Amino acid sequence: MVPQEPERSGEQLIADNRRARYDYFVEDRVEAGLVLTGTEIRAIREGRVQLREAFARVEHGECLLLHMHIGAFDFGNRFNHEPTRPRKLLLHRKEIDELLRYARQGGRTLIPLRLYLKRGRAKVELGLCRGRQTHDKREAVAERDRQRDLQRGLMDRGR
Repeated sequence: MVPQEPERSGEQLIADNRRARYDYFVEDRVEAGLVLTGTEIRAIREGRVQLREAFARVEHGECLLLHMHIGAFDFGNRFNHEPTRPRKLLLHRKEIDELLRYARQGGRTLIPLRLYLKRGRAKVELGLCRGRQTHDKREAVAERDRQRDLQRGLMDRGR
């Protein structure tokens, strides 16, 4: 189900794209609002969201979030939303222009890292990412294992 504990800043985490941090180098982060329908926000509050295959693209001066899956709302009627429809992101013009300039650089993409509620509004944290190669992923796993072993060693000393 949905994690109910709010973070320090009043944000309630709905979905976290942990796979993106493994597959990509996250170079920068941007917060954006989402244009949603009534059944979509209700499904989000229930935690029926998946960010795994989602990405953002700048088209015709707008930033769109594509392939984010929001499951159907159980109590919706025949006007329930389409699960993977493109959703418009709410950003300032300068931010959109900067994202467009960044995305045009080779091998760079916009990936949603987190979806959360902030003061009742759905927000998505976009990562400005560069793809990792297989050897980079192996290094990341090895570094994480080293850090875990180091933390275990420090915890054992404290006893």
